[in-house]
Amino acid sequence: MEPLKSLFSPELVGWIGLNLARQLPDFDRAGFEGAVLAELPKLELKERSNLIARHLDEVLPRELAARFAVIRAMLHPDEDAQTGKRSDAEGLRGWAILPLCAVVGQCGLPEFEAALQLLKEMTKRFSAEFDVRPFLRADQDRALRLMRGWVLDPNPHVRRLVSEGTRPRLPWAMRLPGLIADPTPLLPILQALRDDDSDYVRRSVANSLNDIAKDHPDLVADLAADWLRGAGPSRQRLVRHACRSLIKSGHPGAMRAFGLAPPQVELVALRLGPPRLRLGQALEFEVELRSTSADRQDLVIDYVLHLCRQRGPRSQKVFKWKRIVLAGGETVTLTRTHGIVPVTTRRYYAGLHGLSLRINGKDNGLAEFQLEI
Repeated sequence: MEPLKSLFSPELVGWIGLNLARQLPDFDRAGFEGAVLAELPKLELKERSNLIARHLDEVLPRELAARFAVIRAMLHPDEDAQTGKRSDAEGLRGWAILPLCAVVGQCGLPEFEAALQLLKEMTKRFSAEFDVRPFLRADQDRALRLMRGWVLDPNPHVRRLVSEGTRPRLPWAMRLPGLIADPTPLLPILQALRDDDSDYVRRSVANSLNDIAKDHPDLVADLAADWLRGAGPSRQRLVRHACRSLIKSGHPGAMRAFGLAPPQVELVALRLGPPRLRLGQALEFEVELRSTSADRQDLVIDYVLHLCRQRGPRSQKVFKWKRIVLAGGETVTLTRTHGIVPVTTRRYYAGLHGLSLRINGKDNGLAEFQLEI
């Protein structure tokens, strides 16, 4: 499988050059493409996008109205931003839009509304979620007022831009301190999109609420309880996804919203195997639980890895597992395999690691295993 950075390929640079040349009569296409391709091979994904954005900024007209007109004219006439659709001789779409959006985000503040409207058009062909954020940082009220009108747009990519671009803690993007401190301006927007026809949009709403829950857990727990009243299956899934971090942490309000009571169970056994393993191998574990209640219980069962760090106490990483119904006095045995494999977001260290259960937010048991690197 090719690395993601290969999406910014010589072919893509060529399509950008071709579509620029059609709009700029004096444009040095060979010089533009040559300068980009000279640096491209040594760079990673985001660096490649930034490189193209920098060279675009150098050759596009300085006057913003003319600059925006050129960019708009370069867009592909097909507004359906499906995964896999690429730029061609008709215009730009897909990954070629990312550096163009960056140019608008970096230069567009003096023409605030025109820039946002251009980003709205560009998101139909890829996504402008990173590049509406400078406008939200500069003038949150004005940007939200404009974007709020997009929740009824017929294009789902535009509707998603409203929820995704305004996420307070969108990964790999600048944070929005105003909305981290006070997310209430987002709530009418998210409510307007909660029953959107597109799962793509609804999932973005859930991710925004999960962002908000990191700073305002009680707010999201209360909102979840409200949204679940009379909710259909789609909204129930949205709220569950929105509350995933709250459920993992055992937030009492979120637990109540989902009808989850403190568990009445006994952890009969927690067995790990093998007790020693090397990085890249799989940890197997078996859990035996017995209900200590006479009534049936709805249980959300997660597991927690207690990971050695280079120094200091072990860190915890919670993994979602399953939801079960346990009858009064019933005993159940559950098994699971978890690969201890290298990932870009986590580094493993040799030493004594542990595993415990989190049942309806309450921690149970601890078994340990030795990891060798």
